[in-house]
Amino acid sequence: MHTNTDGSGLKSALGLSRMLKTGVSLLALAAASQPAAGQTAGQLDGLVIEEVIVTAQKRAQSVRDVPIAITAFDAAFAKRTNLDDVKDLIKFSPGVAGDSKDSFIDQVNIRGILTNDFGVGGDPSVAFFKNGFYQGRNGAVVSSLFDMERAEVLRGPQGFLFGRNAIGGAISVHTAKPKIGVNEGYVEAGVGERGILEFEGALNLAVSDKFAVRLAGYHSEEDGYVDNLARPNDDRLIAHDKSAFRGTIAYEGNSFNGWLSAEYEDREQSGSVYRAIIDDEIFPLLQDNVPGVQLRGNNRDIDSNHALGNFDNGKIFNVNAELNFDMGFATLTSLTGYKDHKYEYAEDFDGLPISVNDYSQDQDGNYFEQELRLVSETEGPLSWYAGVSYYQEDIDSLFSQRIDEETICGAYYYYTCADLFAYWEYPEFTPSANQLTESNRVRGDYKGWATYLDLNYAVTDRLELGVGLRYSKDTKDFEINVLPVDSELGPFYIFGVTTDGFISSSNSWDDLTPRFVARYSASEDWTIYASVTKGFKAGGFGSFAIVPGPDGVDDDSVVLPGGSPNQFDPETVWSYEVGAKGDLLDRRLRLDFASYYYEYTDLQLNFFDNGDRVENIGSVKAFGVEGTVQAIVSENIDLYLAGSYNDNEINGAEQIAG
Repeated sequence: MHTNTDGSGLKSALGLSRMLKTGVSLLALAAASQPAAGQTAGQLDGLVIEEVIVTAQKRAQSVRDVPIAITAFDAAFAKRTNLDDVKDLIKFSPGVAGDSKDSFIDQVNIRGILTNDFGVGGDPSVAFFKNGFYQGRNGAVVSSLFDMERAEVLRGPQGFLFGRNAIGGAISVHTAKPKIGVNEGYVEAGVGERGILEFEGALNLAVSDKFAVRLAGYHSEEDGYVDNLARPNDDRLIAHDKSAFRGTIAYEGNSFNGWLSAEYEDREQSGSVYRAIIDDEIFPLLQDNVPGVQLRGNNRDIDSNHALGNFDNGKIFNVNAELNFDMGFATLTSLTGYKDHKYEYAEDFDGLPISVNDYSQDQDGNYFEQELRLVSETEGPLSWYAGVSYYQEDIDSLFSQRIDEETICGAYYYYTCADLFAYWEYPEFTPSANQLTESNRVRGDYKGWATYLDLNYAVTDRLELGVGLRYSKDTKDFEINVLPVDSELGPFYIFGVTTDGFISSSNSWDDLTPRFVARYSASEDWTIYASVTKGFKAGGFGSFAIVPGPDGVDDDSVVLPGGSPNQFDPETVWSYEVGAKGDLLDRRLRLDFASYYYEYTDLQLNFFDNGDRVENIGSVKAFGVEGTVQAIVSENIDLYLAGSYNDNEINGAEQIAG
């Protein structure tokens, strides 16, 4: 059967002193290539792979010239491959894994590093950005891709390229901006089996020769196709219904330009669907000791009681603006963003018609970010950019986890609850209508700021050297309240304790992180680069564990004064990378390869021990290679191949692997 991999399953995996992780994803696309201007059908010589312009280093550059492991997709690629939301980019990016159809990013990993903490007291290792603005955490981060300009997936530490640290890597998308002096629009619609209905449209209006407006909308829905035998009257699962709208205004003057965008998305879809499997240990144990354990269903249909429900619903509103001022020697840019979200989620993690591990979450949050930066003009050999950023986040989450009382009594003690209480000579057991449901509420007030400087000097026409420095400071005020339980069994399933109101803690973490880069233009079509980068991710607090104080707990398992939330320290990484990228065969073949080595110190890791705790382990060392190959095979066929290999070694994990 399915076991809780956040608990004992993870501990078993970490019992190995060395972990080998390989991932090779191979994907071929058949799509219509567009002939270059002036070419007639059938003339392969006129077809080229389009150049993608990115702003990963604060100025417009061809992706080929950026000394970073980056995979970039233009709007045409997104349409040809029918990319639906930001997590769809994962399947096309080497060294990136963890794609799923839910709103969680705790399993998204780049080069084997992920944030497996599904609480709200830490920060993701893989950061998501839209138009340069940080998108947040589970529930708020996943948004639909519509009316796009481009998308970028950057691998390795990226603290120098965004206002927020991104220790493992970043996924960044850019939406289409209004075009000055242009009146145009488009509408696209599609229908399919299972009630699939898709719509996307945009309208660009030229208000004047300096001002324009762009309106865009998106809708997608699909009926479910998975039956739940335990709840035959429910709607079919793996369904969705989501709509999004965006309005953007833009102004373009002689020495000033800018845009302001507002977007709202309403998403309703199924939560993650789990199917139980029969194993040799846990399933027979449950069958022998817990009433109602059975396993129906098949490779498609499930048999889950969904005691807390099954849904993944989010309402997300964000507004952001970019203002650019030409100062002659440099461009001053101001980026301002605000985001508000409400998120509700529920799943049946055990996949059984009884409750072994049901989970739900109800979350509200808002986020504000401001960044100011100066980017130099590039006429001389020296180019640079410098900036300062600030953020503030407020988050409020209610978590619930449920197990049937008879499951606890049978699986742990081989008794019914009534017989167990009689054996202990307790008063007669009275079942709870809510079974054993443990809930906790978490509130966080987080803020931080950073400043950075990056210098690049062209030593020759072909060789450029760069050095950067970033200082970051993050402060978190965190509080947690483990609520009383209705069950007479007490709170020993998840936390083992409750609290008398909120228990709070506060801490700050800071670090100075450098970066060194060398880029060599071997030819007009080829770039070779090497980099050394230090990455940093702040510490935080676990959402699912309490550390009792010197006085411990009272007879009712209530934490006495002196207890604190589970706190963990920052993690850092030194990353070393070399790569080469370029075009062959008159730009009909594009190659991009990178090799890397990194060492994480104090990696933050989630495991189960008197609650779901987050602790720091010793170190993780890894090396790997990754690459992509793009080719135009014929007038109507493009080929895209992506692959990666990663070898990880974990040291110092004995404290959580025993």
